[in-house]
Amino acid sequence: MKKTALVVALAALGIGATQAADPAKINWAKVPAVTVTLFYPGQSSYEWLRSDAHKGASKEVKRGDSCTSCHDEEDAEKDLGEKLVKGGPLEPRPVKGKSGFKELKVQAAYDSKNAYLRFQWKTDNAFPGSEHQYLRFDGHEWKVFGFPKLDKPVQDGSEMGIYEDRMSVMIDDGKVPGFAQQGCWLTCHDGERDMPKQFTKDEAAANPLLQAIKKNDVRKYLPETRSDPSDWKTGKSVAEVEKIKAAGGFLDLIQWRAHRSNPVGMADDGYVLEFRLSDGGKDMFSGNADPKTHQPKYMWDAAKVGYKSITVDKLHQADHFLIREKNAVPFDPNAGWKEGDMVPDYVVSRADASGSAADNNAIASWKDGVWTVVMVRPLALTNADDKALKPGGVYNVGFAIHDDNITTRGHHVSFVRTLGLGAKGKADIKAVKLP
Repeated sequence: MKKTALVVALAALGIGATQAADPAKINWAKVPAVTVTLFYPGQSSYEWLRSDAHKGASKEVKRGDSCTSCHDEEDAEKDLGEKLVKGGPLEPRPVKGKSGFKELKVQAAYDSKNAYLRFQWKTDNAFPGSEHQYLRFDGHEWKVFGFPKLDKPVQDGSEMGIYEDRMSVMIDDGKVPGFAQQGCWLTCHDGERDMPKQFTKDEAAANPLLQAIKKNDVRKYLPETRSDPSDWKTGKSVAEVEKIKAAGGFLDLIQWRAHRSNPVGMADDGYVLEFRLSDGGKDMFSGNADPKTHQPKYMWDAAKVGYKSITVDKLHQADHFLIREKNAVPFDPNAGWKEGDMVPDYVVSRADASGSAADNNAIASWKDGVWTVVMVRPLALTNADDKALKPGGVYNVGFAIHDDNITTRGHHVSFVRTLGLGAKGKADIKAVKLP
């Protein structure tokens, strides 16, 4: 996306010079940059960190020492990532060609309205990871096409690896016990997807907490929400979890998604507590498969884009976003579908996004193998599911990148850093006050 297009997009979002800084016009050359090394973690989990398998460090972890109190060498993250990504006890399903680490360039600024977080990183692929899974017609019915690279169908060669790139930020204002020391490892547990002892459908269905919150799998959660912090099956009551949330004991989670949020200039807004949850309201993306007919709900508007579907040979040749209010029309089952026709598995809509889930804007571009993403976060949010960023504040943050058609634990992650917005105290990343 060219800069001129970014300015037009921002105007459409209502972000202009009269309201707040235009992130496309911020002189980022004058904003200090910090390089944060992210590494491939494999199946290292909250439980593993506290087990005898974490040789020489389990005792320190249990008493609350920080990860960096041991991993303090200059290239610690690089060495860890390069070792873990190749396979071993913590990686039973190594992904061919996966890089062990990523260098993430981070810059931050703020004004009276917003915080602006700018990220740059090099992708493994020679194209932007803006494709997501598709619905493909096999001549008889529509089926999901493309899977993340950790999935067995991709690893055994029966399916194509397709998944969007993502950039995520976890934010703690000091109210989550242990996050300042051990970061996102508080949220990553045995039993979750692609982790050791992964849940079964029966186990999830029998769990009272998951039943109460209407979830059927296991995703990120904080130890405080379980009576046994190392066992996802021991969830506390909904009332107890609500007390933790009311006291601020949750993590904010902002995710920029190359396919499901970027086309409408947004980053989704969620949080981690008893599960990885979306904020109140409605996200900017939703599933495109009709649960009853299994057919798509929408297809491309051929009058606007020149086609109603694509085929696999068109992948990575252009942007293939299905935006409800711009280039989509209701699906026509009698439109002469042929075997191999594909439409996106998700439909995106800024108009549909609402509530606290729609707080965050973002702009992004991919050039010469590098993503540049600027997240725009309003200051002083008062929603019950948000961490309010305020001038003078210092926050614990963790970063993650999903790259090269992968999801769940196949990302690259950072140890905890601190972000300061004009704070007098020490911070690893210091946001610059804009004029």
